[in-house]
Amino acid sequence: MGEGVLSPGLTRADGVLQCEGVSLETLAEAAGTPSFVYSAGAIRESYERLRRALSPVPHRVHYSVKANSNLAVLRLLRELGAGVDIVSGGELFRARRAGYEGSAIVFSGVGKTAAELREALAAGVLMVNVESERELVLLDGIAGEMKRTAPVALRVNPEVEVDTHDYIKTGTRGDKFGIPVAEALAVARCALAMKHVKLRGLDMHIGSQLSHLDPYREGVRRLLALHDTLRADGAKDIAYVDIGGGLAVTYDTEMPMDAQAFAEAVLPLIAPSGLTLLVEPGRFLVGNAGVLIARVLYRKRNGGTDFVIIDAGMNDLLRPSHYGAFHLVEAVRPRGGRLTADVVGPVCESGDFLARERDMDDVREGDLVAIRSAGAYGYVMSSNYNARPRAAEVLVDGDRFAIVTARERYEDLVRLEPDAPVWRTN
Repeated sequence: MGEGVLSPGLTRADGVLQCEGVSLETLAEAAGTPSFVYSAGAIRESYERLRRALSPVPHRVHYSVKANSNLAVLRLLRELGAGVDIVSGGELFRARRAGYEGSAIVFSGVGKTAAELREALAAGVLMVNVESERELVLLDGIAGEMKRTAPVALRVNPEVEVDTHDYIKTGTRGDKFGIPVAEALAVARCALAMKHVKLRGLDMHIGSQLSHLDPYREGVRRLLALHDTLRADGAKDIAYVDIGGGLAVTYDTEMPMDAQAFAEAVLPLIAPSGLTLLVEPGRFLVGNAGVLIARVLYRKRNGGTDFVIIDAGMNDLLRPSHYGAFHLVEAVRPRGGRLTADVVGPVCESGDFLARERDMDDVREGDLVAIRSAGAYGYVMSSNYNARPRAAEVLVDGDRFAIVTARERYEDLVRLEPDAPVWRTN
């Protein structure tokens, strides 16, 4: 795929990779390595492209916080008009810290705790996307205790087949997510009978990194059929149909989801219903807007394999080892020439790799490399494995940049641990 498709914020000036108007060499000097770098311009462009495509119907774009929960990214999307889709109390805290009103928040997730449900009601969220009858019963009880009415959408598992990695399928038969489509009507009628719950929407999320339209069409048809039945039953408060996110981006040779084609597939189905459409994109808005910059530590040959050892590892970018995911790796300042090598990190695991048998730019010790399409499920999935401090995060906007997450220090690794245990007796 073309360079602009992979990372629309990245270009080359005098042969050196830059994010918008700032060289990655400058960013590496300022923030150190490894660092995640995000293009504000690329995020704006993706958001606007989706907003324009959906404009023929009333709609709300709720960014999926799990893709990238950096506060600066959240604030940027809030300024553009986005709401958020969250899946934990921690994401609720981040969204509120970034300035989102409760009415801009949809709370999803298959395993919400009672405490999280209380936090959601206290924040005045737009809807809680309920994923089981037991959760519905719990929420009704909590709302009664708080003397509130809980606005809910039912997350229906439409049981449609999708072509994506098994770990990110969420709407097929037997998945842990949602209410089985055959049981959805009974659960909806249960919700309608409750004193402290108001059924405001119907919801689905069928998976991530999806490039085919037929599963969306079929899932929407099943949601709208349920809506028609409920409306015939006298349900009057349903105002939203939430069709989730999952729109694909390009990492290598994948077909990205075309926003206009997506709109043309689902809007004709939704428009006659009079419902407001909610979408929950995450990766689509930020995935190609980010890059991970790292420095080459060593070159090594072992058993016939060439290794490029860099200072970023699986604890920084888990996707290659966890999903077998492809990320383009290239030199920030190419020397010329090519090599075939495994790009690996310093973590003490044979599964610590960013690329295997990769044809790539020839690089030497001290060179910078850029790992593209790292804006989604990068920093948010990182860890301190091997007691490695987490990377910095940088946001670039035109010819200016800001370090929006400081690099962790060794002291941060033990900040929550007392120097000596404080013992308690039984």
